[in-house]
Amino acid sequence: MTSKKRIVWGLAIAIGIVGTSLWAQGGDKYKVRLAPVPALGVQPATVQGIGSASAELNGKKLSITGSFEKMASPATAAHLCLGPITGVRGNSIMDLMVMKTGNGTTGTISGNFDLTPDQIDALKKGKLYIQIHSEGAPIGHLMGWLLK
Repeated sequence: MTSKKRIVWGLAIAIGIVGTSLWAQGGDKYKVRLAPVPALGVQPATVQGIGSASAELNGKKLSITGSFEKMASPATAAHLCLGPITGVRGNSIMDLMVMKTGNGTTGTISGNFDLTPDQIDALKKGKLYIQIHSEGAPIGHLMGWLLK
């Protein structure tokens, strides 16, 4: 192989590595641990289960995927919510899709949203969270904040 060909191959490999590295980085990534959250008037036995989710922000597009299991009653809905600060409940701002399996106490959640600049700021400050509702806990069953 001539030195010119080695240089061309070396540059091609370097460009491929850099391009792959930049592609793999994507946007800002967030993780969510979904845990039971007892609510007023709901017996603790009706609020159980676990779950996790991940989110990625690319520009203004937020993509969320996750799963849940071992809930005490079937899931009914899931939302992306905005609280005033991390750890304090707020209002639902968008609906997530819930795909239940089996008896509905296990499943997945997903959603893709275009966020406003204020919502992006809230996400970066840890104010957005996911809440899954169930038949036994209609005001909230599993909850978790989107954190880096």
